Amino acid sequence: MTSIFEPNGKQIACTIIEAGPCVVTQVKTTENDGYSALQIAFGDKKEKNSNKAMLAHFAKANVGAKSVVKELRNCELEKSLGDTITCDIFAEGEMVSVIGTTKGKGFQGVVKRHGFSGVGEASHGQHDRQRAPGSIGGSSYPSRVFKGMRMAGQMGGESVKVKALKVLKIFPEKNYILVSGSVPGHNGSIVLIQK
Repeated sequence: MTSIFEPNGKQIACTIIEAGPCVVTQVKTTENDGYSALQIAFGDKKEKNSNKAMLAHFAKANVGAKSVVKELRNCELEKSLGDTITCDIFAEGEMVSVIGTTKGKGFQGVVKRHGFSGVGEASHGQHDRQRAPGSIGGSSYPSRVFKGMRMAGQMGGESVKVKALKVLKIFPEKNYILVSGSVPGHNGSIVLIQK
């Protein structure tokens, strides 16, 4: 993340995203495939790291090996095989949604995962209970733990959609767009931008 200043001096937190160039590698139609969609590819990759089926698929669009392939259903763009999609499809001031995979945190306790406050005090006989979850259910009845109980476990590494991010600035020479706020994932991760 970074930040920019508006003309009135207000500071806005924002994220720089490289939005392209994406190549159309397949155009799916209702007649041939049963639904309409655009398949796009992004990022270069060594040919030795791709299998022959993918290389032949990319050769139909006259492009080399690509690292990420994504299918866009109900896409309103009128593109044909081999066309390039750049950041020009976005306009400054419009609202977009960004879909990405969050940072993986591994196995975490209830304080970090769910925001539990813990015991609160270290006195009165409390021993190593500051970050414990506390009671999780009844004893004789219902003699079980209810489903959905907030407990320690795997955190992060899930798909998240952040809505209503404003496109602040576009840099067409480098295919960068500047969106307000934060997007899911680590630096350099792949995200999908929806209009």
